[in-house]
Order: sequence, then C-alpha cells, then structure tokens
Amino acid sequence: MQAFTLLTGLVAPLNRANVDTDAIIPKQFLKSIKRAGFGPYLFDEWRYLDRGEPDMDCTHRLINKDFVLNKSQYKGAEILLTRENFGCGSSREHAPWALEDFGFRVIIAPSFADIFYNNCFKNGLLPIALAADCVDGLFNELSEGYTLTVDLDAQKIIAANGREIGFDVDENRKYRLLNGLDDIGLSLQHADQIRAYEVERAKRAPWLFV
Repeated sequence: MQAFTLLTGLVAPLNRANVDTDAIIPKQFLKSIKRAGFGPYLFDEWRYLDRGEPDMDCTHRLINKDFVLNKSQYKGAEILLTRENFGCGSSREHAPWALEDFGFRVIIAPSFADIFYNNCFKNGLLPIALAADCVDGLFNELSEGYTLTVDLDAQKIIAANGREIGFDVDENRKYRLLNGLDDIGLSLQHADQIRAYEVERAKRAPWLFV
C-alpha cells in the first residue's frame, strides 16, 4: 500500500450528499477482485451516457460533459470535496479501489458511512471528516486550479491562502497510512515471530505438517 505523508493536490468538488457505493462503482463491476483497473469506471453512471460493463474500453464512450470529473479543469485531481454521508450503501471494497485507481488520495466530507470509512484507510485513502460549515467554506472558496495541502503527520489542511484547518484521525490508522501498511503489511511486521511460532508448532505437533 502506498504511504501517505504530505500531499498538495488539485481539488475536485462533488456537491452531492448521500453518495452511495453503487454510484461510486456500479454493481456490474464487482465481478473482479483484482483491486486495480477500476478507475475508468468510477462514478460510471454519472460520467458516461451509456452503460458500462467490465473490461469495456472507455476511450470512445459517450461522456456526460456536465459531470464534474469530465471537466478539463479537474483533470488530475487528487482531493475530492463532497457532502455528508459519503460512501453509504453496500460495503463493497471496490469503492475505495475505484477512487484510488482514479487518482484520489484524500476525500473531504462532513461525514462518511462507517464501513466505507474503514475501507479507505485499508486501501491508502485518507478520508477527512470536517464540520459541515467548514466544508461549506471550502466549497465557497473553490475556483479553477484550487489546491489544498494535506499534512497527515501534523493533522492539518493548509489552504492556498495559508489558512489551516485541523482534523482528527485515529492514531493507529494514522500510523498505518504514514507507513503504507495494510492488514497484511501490519502482520508482516511480526514475520520473525510468526516463523518462530511455526517452527515451534511443528516440533510440538509434527503430524499437522506431514
């Protein structure tokens, strides 16, 4: 998993509340569990005018020119600014996969669905919950080329005008993001102890290893 420390990135605004995971990545794409390749299908039903299917070449699909992520000024955005209850609906881990594969590293919203919020940290995304009036302020400040700097270690967002906004994050999740550790990576920090246990276990119960 890619570590997250400090990011200065372009902000894309998704001014919608209650965005569910089926909108983030529709159900027909859940057949794959490869974790990669979902970026072209992110917000598929909003980005395109036709129905997307797994492994479809999106190069020549008809796009919805009014959808924010299809606008040229938001190309390459790494920070998504959105509204409350982002990621509600089903618990599909494909939703953070698609957001990360598209290029987002940070999502800022007043609130997130619990399972989606947890899945973000496990996949290298930083979800930041801010007060609704603070999110309103960021939406009001948005202009073409608007960027924010997100410093995870200091737990603060720095606007282009120098204004700083603090945010909360669980210490364990913060540690894992700063060090690029998913569940497997966290377990492998104890690889020596795991190997030692397996050797000892084989001595005590050799019939299990025949």
